[in-house]
Amino acid sequence: PLKRTLLAEVDAVTPPDVLIATSTSGLLVTRLAEECIHPERIVVGHPFNPVYLLPLCEVVGGSATSPVAVTAAMTIYDFLDMYPLLVRNEVDGHLSDRLQEAMWREILHIVNEDVATTGELDASIIYGPGLRWAAMGTNLIFHLAGGNDGMRHMLEQFGPALQLPWTKLEAPELTEDLIDRMVAGTADQAGDRTIAELERTRDAYLIAVMKALRAVDIGAGKIFAQREARRFDEGAARWKPGTAIAQPLELYRCRVEPDWVDYNDHMTEAAFLTAFGWASDALFRYIGDDEGYRAAENSFYTVETHVNYLREALLDDPLRFTTQVLGLDDKRLHFYHQMFNADTGELLCTTEQMLLHVDTVAAKATPIQPGPRRALEAIWEVHQDMERPTNVGRVMEVKR
Repeated sequence: PLKRTLLAEVDAVTPPDVLIATSTSGLLVTRLAEECIHPERIVVGHPFNPVYLLPLCEVVGGSATSPVAVTAAMTIYDFLDMYPLLVRNEVDGHLSDRLQEAMWREILHIVNEDVATTGELDASIIYGPGLRWAAMGTNLIFHLAGGNDGMRHMLEQFGPALQLPWTKLEAPELTEDLIDRMVAGTADQAGDRTIAELERTRDAYLIAVMKALRAVDIGAGKIFAQREARRFDEGAARWKPGTAIAQPLELYRCRVEPDWVDYNDHMTEAAFLTAFGWASDALFRYIGDDEGYRAAENSFYTVETHVNYLREALLDDPLRFTTQVLGLDDKRLHFYHQMFNADTGELLCTTEQMLLHVDTVAAKATPIQPGPRRALEAIWEVHQDMERPTNVGRVMEVKR
């Protein structure tokens, strides 16, 4: 009643062309909008905690909701870097919560019957199917279980087992004893970690999982990559004829990511090069080497790298990068990055790199295309008179 009343009050004072969205874990939009004058613009947008990290947002329209309102909501959530999933038919609990509740009911039964503890049940997911679900969900994984014949063979072989009394989807009574078991079990799992500490751990592993999935272009990792590319593209500085060129360029800033550090919270050797890679990406976008350029089978490949580690970087340290072009010809680009602590100005690391421009299909060096070439020539014209960094061309040796 409260939510229906509030929606009706908002609806009454809001221009009719304004979309009104509300979040609910399972209430029907049709019922929520019953007291509204304009139910055609009422939608549900159901996100998942932590909403600042997880991309999923279930979008649900009611019986009176217009398709225009649903499309507008989908567009807005997409703009917010979420993954809007249209729930095509209004149903109690939407989609994800219904699946979660089915598992939750089974957990309560198993704990109530003293078959396993909460920790043992979580372990049965953490170390097994949970890892599979993150990338492929349940249905595609079961399709794989059917071998070359896929889901059909899976159902023919394992379908009869569905008749066995393995699950009890009817929830057990929440007795004081069951509640005590659930509370004691999760308290034992948490140990001496506070809720805030557990939330930080959760956020760190969610980011790490999404980044890992990004590398194989699947699940939340695919969304992560698409949104990341869009943000980079929207925020990237771009060279235009007549643009004043800095000596050196400053095109990229970031912070030390959770998956960039070791057990001492120090940035790893490989992570320094990863960060320099993002600085290189900022340079590429500046000169016009973007998704469209790469789709046309053009790219730069690194053929030699010299890294000098000067100072440590710690988790969440702010980083600032500078870039100096050291040389340029038809097919080669030679540049030098410096990484600084953005707060203290301390120089942390440098890298000198030689790149070849390639045809990515023919896998051979080819001349840099006219657009990026003009930008690089403009940069080189300004940078060629800069003082050459002292460790450029440095040779590693043990002097005798």
